[in-house]
Amino acid sequence: SNMIGPAKEALRGSTVKVASVATAFPSGQSPLAVKLADVREAVALGADEIDMVIDRGAFLSGHYAKVYDEVRRVKEVSGQAHLKVILETGELGTYDNVRRASLLAIAAGADFIKTSTGKISPAATLPVTLVMLEAIRDVHEATGRKIGMKPAGGIRHAKQAVQYLVVVNETLGPEWLTPDLFRFGASSLLNDVLMQIR
Repeated sequence: SNMIGPAKEALRGSTVKVASVATAFPSGQSPLAVKLADVREAVALGADEIDMVIDRGAFLSGHYAKVYDEVRRVKEVSGQAHLKVILETGELGTYDNVRRASLLAIAAGADFIKTSTGKISPAATLPVTLVMLEAIRDVHEATGRKIGMKPAGGIRHAKQAVQYLVVVNETLGPEWLTPDLFRFGASSLLNDVLMQIR
């Protein structure tokens, strides 16, 4: 969070938002009070978006209420900042778990759900992304709420990115193909995109 101030200053006058990881990224392993203090500090420094990572140990132990409560509390202290909830899908083991974690994060107040921190492998995959998109679709059909999606990690080539865009379009439709509702976490994708444009 010590880079939030310089980032805000450098971007003053632009429309670029500043996001900050919080909640003991990437492990998610610290007491709730520490996680909440981390988020409060990031928001106070001007973060427009908060990326939190769920406690996979709690989730995989079946302590869903603990995971739900942590996301809900983080959402509360995030104020106006958008909350992206990282599931670290590579550690969840099954598609059923990915769906359950997606629905739990959304129910607790996530504005975006995100596959991965990018620190472990596998990170984003098309099947996992489809499971998460279907959870978003089902919530939208049931409630009208629009949740964003961010596959992150392992997307390195423009042709891979196109596959993800096709899956989003086919599952949720063209209204999700905007930065407000769909983004890539793919710092290594940029070079390939620039080469493709050239």
